[in-house]
Amino acid sequence: MKGKKKELVKQLKDLLLKGNAHASLDDALENVPKKLRGAVPENLPYSIWQLAEHIRIAQWDILEFSRNPEHVSPKWPEGYWTKKKAPKTDVEWDETLEQIRMDRNDFIALLEADDADLYTPFPHGDGQNLLREALLIADHNSTHIGEIIVIRRLLGAWK
Repeated sequence: MKGKKKELVKQLKDLLLKGNAHASLDDALENVPKKLRGAVPENLPYSIWQLAEHIRIAQWDILEFSRNPEHVSPKWPEGYWTKKKAPKTDVEWDETLEQIRMDRNDFIALLEADDADLYTPFPHGDGQNLLREALLIADHNSTHIGEIIVIRRLLGAWK
């Protein structure tokens, strides 16, 4: 990677990993007490678990769309949201968090590839390119990171 592209990829990577102006996803999901993962505060539609699962599904969909022209996205909205309020086990919770990290790292690898073209629209889709998809992940996740933190605050489980 050369010059400006390298700097842009570095900034995108920081945005995806660190959050920059807000808490990172890893921060928001760190040490969520087991009993609160499925709690739904009054007047809110979902739990931390449902938000984590939604982030996992949406990020996976964006990753697959970006690297596989044959990818078929889940049906909106039901394919992007779990109806389950809580994970059944700690293993299910941990696997979701790990999948989010692995898919995020796989997306970053797309950005860091020597032959990565950030600007040219994909041959599939309707004009999306790799830069747009990176920004979409960051934007989408930041919205839900804020929601997770609000839920944690309402439940008394945020610093």
